[in-house]
Amino acid sequence: MTTDFRTRLESGLLLCDGAMGTEIYARGFSFDQSIEELNLTQPDAIKGIHRAYLSAGADVIETNTFGANRIRQESFGLADQAAALAAAGVRLALEARAEAGKPQALVGASLGPLGRPLTPYGNLSHESAAATYQEVIAAVAAAGADLLVFETFNDLAELTLAVRSARSLCDLPIVAHMTFNEDGRTELGHTPEGVALALAELGVDAAGANCSVGPAVVLNVIERMHQAAPELALSALPNAGFPSRSGGRLFYPSTPEYFASYVERLAAAGAQIVGGCCGTTAAHIAAMRGAVDGGARRVDPIASFEIELDLPATRPETRPAATALAQQLGQTFIATVEMSPPRGYTPTRLLDQAQALRQAGVTAINITDSPRARMRMSPWAAAFLVQSRLGMETILHFPTRGRNLLRVQGDLLAAHALNIRNLFIVMGDPTAIGDFPDAYDTYDIPPSGLVQLIKQHLNQGVDQAGQPIGAATNFFVGAAVNFGAEDLARESKVLERKLAGGADFLLSQPIYDPEVVTRFLAHWGGPLPVPVIAGLLPLVSVRHAEFLHHEVPGILIPDRLRQRLQHAADPEQEGVVIARELLAFLRDWAAGVYFMPPFGRFHLVGDILQGSLTAGGD
Repeated sequence: MTTDFRTRLESGLLLCDGAMGTEIYARGFSFDQSIEELNLTQPDAIKGIHRAYLSAGADVIETNTFGANRIRQESFGLADQAAALAAAGVRLALEARAEAGKPQALVGASLGPLGRPLTPYGNLSHESAAATYQEVIAAVAAAGADLLVFETFNDLAELTLAVRSARSLCDLPIVAHMTFNEDGRTELGHTPEGVALALAELGVDAAGANCSVGPAVVLNVIERMHQAAPELALSALPNAGFPSRSGGRLFYPSTPEYFASYVERLAAAGAQIVGGCCGTTAAHIAAMRGAVDGGARRVDPIASFEIELDLPATRPETRPAATALAQQLGQTFIATVEMSPPRGYTPTRLLDQAQALRQAGVTAINITDSPRARMRMSPWAAAFLVQSRLGMETILHFPTRGRNLLRVQGDLLAAHALNIRNLFIVMGDPTAIGDFPDAYDTYDIPPSGLVQLIKQHLNQGVDQAGQPIGAATNFFVGAAVNFGAEDLARESKVLERKLAGGADFLLSQPIYDPEVVTRFLAHWGGPLPVPVIAGLLPLVSVRHAEFLHHEVPGILIPDRLRQRLQHAADPEQEGVVIARELLAFLRDWAAGVYFMPPFGRFHLVGDILQGSLTAGGD
């Protein structure tokens, strides 16, 4: 059937089927279960959907395998059955084709994105993604699929990886779709022209748009793809418009007649495959069959349109000046201190303590965000109050955990509007350890990906999707480094991604042993390429030291220091002496010190700094 698909693609318009998920849910199955598992538990229901589309006149039916990969099935406890679910989905489509007496119909194996973003914007490695795709592709190919239908991708890098994974395993024809927003771009900012050129270069048999919104937007996308790559066969599988919810059900507004009215225009725009996605039913496909065969009544569709975004142009000349921290770091040894926002809304104590620290010689205040997942005032508010009332710069800790990609960017723009432009990007503490253990705890982007988004997108005047945001931001971005990591190879690899993304400086975990730094730098192969603000957490007791050494990952306190505290008449004062000795070491190679006063003992910072910052001529 491989040759049959390619021959038929050249000889006339092919009609694909409509939605699978819509029809499954219409039959009363829950949104909370794996719909791919129904291939094994409810095979007659799945075959019934296929038969309905075949009876409506579909030339191509897609299998119920969109999410049949181990990553998507992991949340249902079915990761190890993913390949079996995929193979079963193909077998059901083949059986339905035989039962419907439609041997000429083609079975396309539906393959969707893996549901986790690839590095650098996510934490899914390209190697793991390729292996996952290869597993499911091998299963559907062995089960007898006639072609592979990749659909609903918004990341061109992932679609490229998926196509290459398929090419490494089999010669099945490939139809590759991306999904576009109403502004004609994917969520990650890819344009129809860029997608068409990239997929043409990959040598796919057909490319196009599915899901997205309704026929009008998809028509515009197809027109643009055809103009960019005229020789590329195109596929158009739009949704039945924008859905609305009523009584717990989703409803799509586009009627079968309206859908059919677009067949002729899609074909004229360059589409060689037409069909439907979310919200389309066998009735839509039957109406489209009539249009394909020339029997449908023509109605005037909404004109193709392209939305113009009324946004100000990027104005690099209006970018704010570099922060004081950015200007000083590397020129003079600086001191920053970690402070947490108040538990309530009264900032008086925070401001009084920050003022005292400034008088002690501190350059900037590190404002944490929900440390140890404890509920506190918004760190943006705390940072703004410190900066506006004291004229003292802050470094805003910005965790990626608990924020989706939309909120991340909106929050960053809000911070910049408040003149908070020094950032420390971290993963953040898991909510399970805090005040609200059941709170949302997932994330769309890891710290290394967020560093890249800020430096290579926002600081260039565009959002992550490539849309202009007006004037470019001017964030000064820090990232974490752990010199005491148990796995130095892994820590180095993660650090390489942060530096490649554009990190301006690094903040480290507390350092208690110079040998830890020496060992890391030897493994790295020399000095780090950006300034390091080294962590210093003063010890106040033997119990405190033992806790940090034995229970906090990445912190190693030598026996000799713990023994000094054990035998000291005043352990807290001995901790100050130890901190001064460590500070002298840090001044030899670091660009600054990042104090983490334990238990709110901010007075220790002044005791440690007394006379230290002026030593050495800085």
